[in-house]
Amino acid sequence: MKGDLLLIIDMQNVYTRGAKWECRDTAGAAKNILRLAQSEKFDEVILTKFIADENARGVWKNYNIENAAVNNDAWSNELLPELEPLAKKFPVIQKSKYSSLKNERVLAACKNARRVFVTGVVAECCVLFTAFDLIDAGIYTVYVTDAVSGLNEEKERAAELTLEGLSPLHVQLMTTNEILQEE
Repeated sequence: MKGDLLLIIDMQNVYTRGAKWECRDTAGAAKNILRLAQSEKFDEVILTKFIADENARGVWKNYNIENAAVNNDAWSNELLPELEPLAKKFPVIQKSKYSSLKNERVLAACKNARRVFVTGVVAECCVLFTAFDLIDAGIYTVYVTDAVSGLNEEKERAAELTLEGLSPLHVQLMTTNEILQEE
C-alpha cells in the first residue's frame, strides 16, 4: 500500500520576519511542520529549496535579474535553522520553478504516495502551484492550512478558497491537529 508523503516547500530564511520576502507566519508554519515531520505519520518526507537557475530563460531570466540580491545571498537561501535537523534526516531537493513537481525526483516520489501533504511558503505562489500540479498529476493532495504561510492573511485565504473549490474530490484542507489525530 502506498504511504503518505509530507512535502515541505521552500522554508528558507528569506521568508522570515524582517527578511526581503517576509511571509506572515513563517515561524508558526515551521513549528507545525516540525510537529508533522516528527510525528511518524508519514512514510516519506521531502524538503525543497528554491534556488535560481543560472541558465533561466524568458520571464524566469528577468525574475532572476530582478531578484539577484536574494539569489546571491547564501543566508537567504538556507533552510530555517529550526528545520536544519530535518535536512540531516530527509532529502532536500533544489528547484528553480514555483511548483515543486517540476523537479523529477519530487514528482516521482509524489506519484508513489497515497496522499501528499503540502506545507511551506509562499501560500499563494509555490505552495499553490505545487498543489495544482499534484492535482493535475492525479495525486490526492492535503493542504495543511496552519503549516503554510503567505505574504498576508488575505492572500493565504484566497489560496485556501481556491483549493476549497476542488475539495473533497481532489484536495482536502486540514490543520496539523486534525492530521495528528487522524487514525
